[in-house]
Amino acid sequence: MPPKSVKVIINAHSGVSDKDEARQTLTKIFAAAGVDSDILLADSGDEVAQLAEQAASEEWTVIVAGGGDGTINTVASHVIGVNKILGVLPLGTLNHFARDLKIPADLELAAQTIISGRTIKVDVGEVNGRIFLNNSSLGLYPTIVREREKQQRLGSGKWPAFVWAAVAALRRYPFLDVRLSADGKEFRRKTPFVFIGNNEYLMERLNIGGRECLDKGQLSLYITNRTGRWGLVRLALRALFGRLREDKDFLAMCTNEVTIQTRHKRLRVAFDGEVDVMETPLHYRVIPGALEVLVPRNDDK
Repeated sequence: MPPKSVKVIINAHSGVSDKDEARQTLTKIFAAAGVDSDILLADSGDEVAQLAEQAASEEWTVIVAGGGDGTINTVASHVIGVNKILGVLPLGTLNHFARDLKIPADLELAAQTIISGRTIKVDVGEVNGRIFLNNSSLGLYPTIVREREKQQRLGSGKWPAFVWAAVAALRRYPFLDVRLSADGKEFRRKTPFVFIGNNEYLMERLNIGGRECLDKGQLSLYITNRTGRWGLVRLALRALFGRLREDKDFLAMCTNEVTIQTRHKRLRVAFDGEVDVMETPLHYRVIPGALEVLVPRNDDK
């Protein structure tokens, strides 16, 4: 049965060119299915959070996030623990969470998933009280995101800003001196990046960067030893040829919890494409089945 009511929160800065037209389309689709809907446009990430918090305290059956992974993360953080179901309209650039759950990128098909899909429970990752649906990382990536946002504020497009930011980060190529505790083991690394995924990421061949499931109740940890820029290129090539795990400079493991300590009292941390500054140490854990989300039925094409 379709949900009785849905609250839809769309990030006005997401990838859909005409937000008003999208809102009208969604209103018609939900009305035709007999679903009561309230569709709002948010002008900023802060407004997305405010609207999600308000919706979580109201009687809506389903709260829908329309935007990229950052927007979906923000709405999901308010859905967890309040007996609400998350719906997803993947309106961002990459839409990792939606792709891993096989949610269609097409707006109308995604809306039909909210109307006629099935509800599943998926895990979420958490670090120092902050959740992530996809992954969290330290080192190079938060530096790139920060520089990309700076370039966008100066007027660059998203992809040119990203390329510029990547080149700038690789030119500086900062290293982190980290001490990690996982599965009763402690080890120390000087590394350009640390990557923690919500469940296991495929790191090899054509499926690199995807996940086969989000409900195994585990985190995946990926880290390199100190390696130069060409060392990163070598790791990328090994990934493409399916030999990444054989590399002596690459560590991959699955665990339930990870604690990361550094000499820094505060550290930039990326969550689902957004960056925040957090106090250390960083304590990561997985929360099994914490989020209910609508996905296509098994027989959907």
